[in-house]
Amino acid sequence: MLNTDKQHINLHLDAHTVGLDVPRDQEANYRNAAELLNKRYQYYLHLRPNASAEQLWMYTALEVAVALQSDAREKSLVPVEKALNELNQLILEKLNQ
Repeated sequence: MLNTDKQHINLHLDAHTVGLDVPRDQEANYRNAAELLNKRYQYYLHLRPNASAEQLWMYTALEVAVALQSDAREKSLVPVEKALNELNQLILEKLNQ
């Protein structure tokens, strides 16, 4: 069953306010994501003070996208690592017989 219990929140991203209707149980995730984006935006603003806001948001978005890709890749390897560990254990047991 889908969670239809939503609430309206306003997030501040740099000089912009974004209004969203989000699931109540996801509010903290949205607020944490906005905080992360603001921190990374400020980091790039510090590195490139002459860059346009558009460029700074592109750097920020790219960094977050790369992090998501890396995280997804690591999670997809968990079953492979588990299978390899089990296989290694079986091999070690056979060698020790």
